[in-house]
Amino acid sequence: QVQLVESGGGLVQAGGSLRLACAASGRTFTMAWFRQVPGKEREFVATIIWNIGITKYTDSVKGRFTISRDNAKNTVYLQMNSLKPEDTAVYNCAASQYVYSGSDGAGFAYWGQGTQVTVSS
Repeated sequence: QVQLVESGGGLVQAGGSLRLACAASGRTFTMAWFRQVPGKEREFVATIIWNIGITKYTDSVKGRFTISRDNAKNTVYLQMNSLKPEDTAVYNCAASQYVYSGSDGAGFAYWGQGTQVTVSS
């Protein structure tokens, strides 16, 4: 069983930055960030395959967001720069104990509780 604990959300003005963190309690191979706005479907944001460092991003965040990992802390980060009001959402960390290069939430067995990110205009 893997437990995920997220932190780092908050309120920021457009153009600002936030860094989300997700600490995993067990061994994982792939971790990702998704986001969801009430009334809309959950959206893939970014993923990283732990042991080989491959990353993937949704088009709307490329060049602004960076996903990274700290192996020693078993933690994945999402550095979000140049934030826009449309980035406002609840951000969830997800993890898989397998190598998974897809962007479907069904590929991840473990989920964090979510952290709110609000970007004001």
